[in-house]
Amino acid sequence: MKKKSHFSWGSCLAALALIFCLLLLGWVPKADAKMYRMKIQSAYPHGDLSMELLKEFAASAEKRSNGQIKIAVFAEPELVPWEQLFEATKKGTLDMMHGVGAMWGGVVPIGEIEFGLPYMWANPGGKTVKENSEIVRGFFFGSGLVDLLRQEYGKQDLYWLDMHSYGELFTMATQCFETCEDIKGKKFRVEGAWMDFYNNLGARGTYISGMDAYMGLKLGTIDASQWDVSCITGLKWHEVAPYRIMGGMHDVIPGHIVVNMETWKDLPPDLQQALIGAAEDYFHILNDTYMKEMEKVEALKKQGKITYCYLNQSCLDKYRQTSYALWDEMAKRDPAVAKGVQLVKEWRKTLD
Repeated sequence: MKKKSHFSWGSCLAALALIFCLLLLGWVPKADAKMYRMKIQSAYPHGDLSMELLKEFAASAEKRSNGQIKIAVFAEPELVPWEQLFEATKKGTLDMMHGVGAMWGGVVPIGEIEFGLPYMWANPGGKTVKENSEIVRGFFFGSGLVDLLRQEYGKQDLYWLDMHSYGELFTMATQCFETCEDIKGKKFRVEGAWMDFYNNLGARGTYISGMDAYMGLKLGTIDASQWDVSCITGLKWHEVAPYRIMGGMHDVIPGHIVVNMETWKDLPPDLQQALIGAAEDYFHILNDTYMKEMEKVEALKKQGKITYCYLNQSCLDKYRQTSYALWDEMAKRDPAVAKGVQLVKEWRKTLD
């Protein structure tokens, strides 16, 4: 017996109509949805808030790319120590790095302008940590500084993706400093040109990894160290350095995510946009989180576990004068730095 055919012109037309409707709605069948697996390492250890929240950046990138971008997150020094992070990203051993420009200022001098020269990002006009960070971000993207950063990092085969903020600067010390005489000869763990700044004040600027700072403060090999609020809420430095030095030096701390240029160029435009969007999401996530962390600091202060030490006016004046002199000194070292300093000076005039 001849079998009946199940073919139906009606069902065929219905299927074609469905595909046509899906195409009108923007659905395009992907024959090859390539997966992009990436690695990012932070310059900061576990316990640092921004490092721990990089998982949110990775999650946002995966969501925005419809699962095509998957990013594995590592802390310092899980893959490489911080001093090898720049070179590892440049060579493509890592796809991305997370840190502050001052760490690479010896290779990319404009990094000193990101974070940064003292007083550059101090008190930009907001009432909260979050508002100040948003003001600084507005300057980065509205002044031409981002174009300058991308140009200079591009010379190192790196793509400067975006900035984020670590809130305001914290300087924690093993004793209370109230005058510039108090800090003379004291060892401050800092980054980049901040070493020049403290040296010019008669103190001693030095650098050790954030992972080693707690023990350095405990053993007295350093007297003070700067970081963001997670030095208290994550790294617990206040247990060995309970004095927060106050007065004028509470700059917003801009950080960045930088991508290996080959990795960046390998991404199609829609996935580049997904990564850009994820970096902006990360900026806002950090801002909201740091606001909550500041509340924890105030609670510890009320409990007597942290003491605020205010520098006197004479010392604050000296801090400011020393900072501005350093801006001009750094501007003489590199044309891009000079251009960046000029952009900042013009911007800060509008804030006064």
